[in-house]
Formats: sequence, C-alpha cells, structure tokens
Amino acid sequence: MSKEMLKGLIDLIDEEDMETIFRVLVRFVPEDKPMPDEVEAIYRANKSIAEQGTVSYDEIDWN
Repeated sequence: MSKEMLKGLIDLIDEEDMETIFRVLVRFVPEDKPMPDEVEAIYRANKSIAEQGTVSYDEIDWN
C-alpha cells in the first residue's frame, strides 16, 4: 500500500466519517515536542525516581 493509495481513499470516505478518520490518522503523525501532560508525567516520574529510587528487575515477583 502506498501513500498515494491512502490519499485516494480519502475521496471515498463519507463526510460524516471524516472526524473519526482524522482522529485515527493523527495518532500516527510524529510530534516534535511532547504534549503538556507528557511533560508533567516525565517531571513526576523523574521526581519520584530521585526521591524514592527504583526497583531492580530481580526484586520483582513475576509469579
């Protein structure tokens, strides 16, 4: 499948379905910078690691 084929399919989609298709396709577009909630999650994770450390792989009970 090529990009040209996908572009051609767009013309066949009903207008009422365009929003759904847009929401699906936009998930595959790489972002240059993280979203605000991602930045916050990274900040909280780094703070947690700094304050509480991490758990080693061997300490996890995988059973």
